[in-house]
Amino acid sequence: MSTSRIPRWASLILLGVGLLIVGIPGGWLYISATAPKLHPSPLKIASVTKASPSPKWAGAVEQSREMVRTSLSERNLPGLSVAVGINGDNVWAEGFGFANIENSLPVTPDNRFRIGTASTLLTATGIGLLVEQGRLSLDDPIQVYAPEFPEKQWPVTIRQVMGDVSGLKGEDVDDGVLTSGHCDRPGDAVRLFAKEPLEFQPGTKHNESTFGWVLLSAVAETAAGKPLTEFLMDNVVGPLGMLDTLRESGKEPVPDEATSYIPRFLANPTYGPSPLARFDYSCYAGASGFLATPSDLVRFGMAINGGKVLRRETVQMLQTSQRLASGMETGFGLGWEVKTVTLAGKPVLAAGSTGSFWGGTTASLRTFPERGMAVAVTSNISFADAPLLAERIAQAFADRQQ
Repeated sequence: MSTSRIPRWASLILLGVGLLIVGIPGGWLYISATAPKLHPSPLKIASVTKASPSPKWAGAVEQSREMVRTSLSERNLPGLSVAVGINGDNVWAEGFGFANIENSLPVTPDNRFRIGTASTLLTATGIGLLVEQGRLSLDDPIQVYAPEFPEKQWPVTIRQVMGDVSGLKGEDVDDGVLTSGHCDRPGDAVRLFAKEPLEFQPGTKHNESTFGWVLLSAVAETAAGKPLTEFLMDNVVGPLGMLDTLRESGKEPVPDEATSYIPRFLANPTYGPSPLARFDYSCYAGASGFLATPSDLVRFGMAINGGKVLRRETVQMLQTSQRLASGMETGFGLGWEVKTVTLAGKPVLAAGSTGSFWGGTTASLRTFPERGMAVAVTSNISFADAPLLAERIAQAFADRQQ
């Protein structure tokens, strides 16, 4: 064979590499070019509100509306819903964009959105109540209340699981463990991952774990002596008048539910949305699976920080950052994300949750106890930048609290 000729196998390899070099950018360009622009003009995005804001907050509302419409247009989000509460009162609630793209249904303040992992705030509150009632201790081994979870290479306490420092692995949404069937009780879901070893010694690392909150759901249910959802509805959701908060009932839509979407490419909504197929989320228990309006989330946040559900010392315990064995703070309490932000030129505590669903953020609740403020933002597509938007809205309102 002449040395000037390329062997056939090498030619095939070069051809394959060439197709990849040309095909991947070509596919990206095609998807970019064909991505539907849902809101070409921020100024033309429709919104729905139930009542006009009071004159005191009108300026903050107008500023926030501009931010929301800009986010919808630039991020190519189907819809967003926002609520703000101050000193016990809901002062603003408004929906923007589409609750359902296919039928051009507008988002209203009454639309329920999947809040994803922000559901853990309800579960953490339930556990806080059980501690106050003397039904469990946070430093008990997890197996005292969840015997279906076998002992591991290190002991694990309820407190460590609530602080996401337990060594339990994080969920991979692609493995289908929690969406492969139906779970009547949280204990059924625990058995799906119970044999997995811990990934690290508890207290040495921080790792968010959906499995951990499923396990905590089983713990709470045992301590409460009744189904977790029933306990939360009777002791948290109902007493606070959160009339639009509920667990998914299965594969059927619930009234006023906003249609859920996922980005069709690169986990980025700018490339357009695809409808999310329905799954049975029963195995997520108190780790996810709740739907709520932003107004209900704000109502919940203000009630927690106002001492209307839990004792103030219990709230402080939940909202205090955990420390690792190294002494480093995790920025996560017991179910609550905590950090310091600047509002109106002053550092304040921000406590809340970033609700992730199907791999990306869909909801955010941020409370600012020193300001008596709570802000909630929900979207019907994953990978929406809800936490940043919530903090920017809080800033607009804080500037007018002087």
